Amino acid sequence: MDDAHYMQLALRQAEEAAAADEAPIGAVIVHGNRVLAAARNERESLRDPTAHAEMIAITQAAAALANWRLEGCTLYVTLEPCPMCAGAIVQARIPRVVYGAIDPKAGAVRSLYRLLEDPRLNHRCEVVEGMLAEPCGKLLSEFFRQKRLTKKA
Repeated sequence: MDDAHYMQLALRQAEEAAAADEAPIGAVIVHGNRVLAAARNERESLRDPTAHAEMIAITQAAAALANWRLEGCTLYVTLEPCPMCAGAIVQARIPRVVYGAIDPKAGAVRSLYRLLEDPRLNHRCEVVEGMLAEPCGKLLSEFFRQKRLTKKA
């Protein structure tokens, strides 16, 4: 399997989030060719500000491996991780992160900060940006456009 395949799985999670009226962000964690975790944003349904797709996926993957160190894993996420999620990625020792759309307002991988590559931290990640960026970004844009229209009505 390749990066585009796993990002498609993350995009499906994002679509499920949108259908549940959650911000459409999805994440998948893979070890070898085995999908350990598939998650979507659940902040609204869980009433939990930490219930980002990446955070939920990290918890699922750690349970699947019975280890908090997610060495040998790749995280696929449809939106550039925020500072909280980037911190969790570093703490989980995830060696590789692939993301779709950039987040110019809260991105902590390349847009605002470069936490995953900061030499002052005890772990750094290989980063692949822009994987299926167009469909990932389009899903987010359309979701929030609909939210604004509904709010005006």
